[in-house]
Amino acid sequence: MLFFKKKKAEVRAAVVLPEHIAIIMDGNGRWAKKRNLPRSSGHTAGAANFKTITRYAASIGVKYLTMYAFSTENWKRPQDEIGALMKLFQQYLREALDDFLEENIKVRFIGDVSVFPKELKKLIREVEEVSENRTGMVLNLAMNYGGRKEILRAFENIREDLQENKIQEVTEETVAEYLYTNGQPDPDLIIRPSGEQRLSNFLLWQSAYSEFVYFDILWPDFTPENLMQAIDIYSSRQRRFGGI
Repeated sequence: MLFFKKKKAEVRAAVVLPEHIAIIMDGNGRWAKKRNLPRSSGHTAGAANFKTITRYAASIGVKYLTMYAFSTENWKRPQDEIGALMKLFQQYLREALDDFLEENIKVRFIGDVSVFPKELKKLIREVEEVSENRTGMVLNLAMNYGGRKEILRAFENIREDLQENKIQEVTEETVAEYLYTNGQPDPDLIIRPSGEQRLSNFLLWQSAYSEFVYFDILWPDFTPENLMQAIDIYSSRQRRFGGI
């Protein structure tokens, strides 16, 4: 099952819990290679860990969680790997339809999902509809997502609305309203396992003042303890947003 019921985890009193956490799930292929397994096995292990971390984040009171699952650049990978990923996405979304009967997690998909196979698009719509009225943590699944594409899409829609006099001016707040994450706070904390230290076209507009924490741990091995470690690091930082 995609999500599981669990007793609410406790967060230490001194910890400042981020309202919005974003995670770049990276390292599945390398995890499999280290074990002489096919890359698809790494993605399966990564998907299982996605369940664990999502469940834990909800249990400690995180309000928004954005998970980078498939980027616009991932289409460059071998076709057999892409095919395996599409099947894996379908499998977990089918399971999600049953799990959402009891779970209080609202799921949204950010990115251009129109290019996915017909069955996967149908499942995406169903999962969003089933979870629409949930009041717990909002889970954003970034699929066929790219930060530059998102901004370009926003500007194209803004231009159309300017031409039709639906809006009269463009501010930072205006741009934010045209992003996939409209109505949500920007991520307070962005985490990237795998040892890589870059955004990889993830939430480029929204990450302007996000705190970053990197781990030299491949995604399938990333644990709830690592998540709390990242939150501890976040709590120790002073966020000034350009001020003193």
